Amino acid sequence: MMTGYWATFVELIATPFQHMELVWGIVPLYFGLLLNELTSAKANFRTAIQTGFSFLWAGAQWLYPYFRAGGRRGPHLELDTMLPINLLVTFTVLGLGTLALVCGVRKRFPQYGRFLGHTRFANYFMIAIFPIQAHYLAWTGARLIALVAFAVPVWLVLHFGLMPVRSRS
Repeated sequence: MMTGYWATFVELIATPFQHMELVWGIVPLYFGLLLNELTSAKANFRTAIQTGFSFLWAGAQWLYPYFRAGGRRGPHLELDTMLPINLLVTFTVLGLGTLALVCGVRKRFPQYGRFLGHTRFANYFMIAIFPIQAHYLAWTGARLIALVAFAVPVWLVLHFGLMPVRSRS
């Protein structure tokens, strides 16, 4: 049973590197993940800026195929072909990214908004859903289960694997 989810998880991680047009969107997220893992685990305004950037970057990458520069209407987005789940996830990510970035720049979190500064694991989710949101894979229950099932193991590997590097800084 778990081997099927492992294959699904590998598919989620490998797909962006099989398509050159996705590499430009995913590499900054991996860089952000590594950078976030090397910084403090405590929520602060710097990590909120990192979260905001990562979320806005991912959202912009997911919207880019729907951007039309010309035509009678001028520059605009044509979202009518985007699936509702992709639309919901994209605009949720863009909203949270904007909020995190603004909080980081203003150096103030709203009440109950400190979670926006916990950036360490946000990039994992952006990386894992990237090929789905970019329409190279479809949303399925198996992919969602794989994403959630491997969240803690990935976190453990990153946390303990990068601990020697983190403690030097």
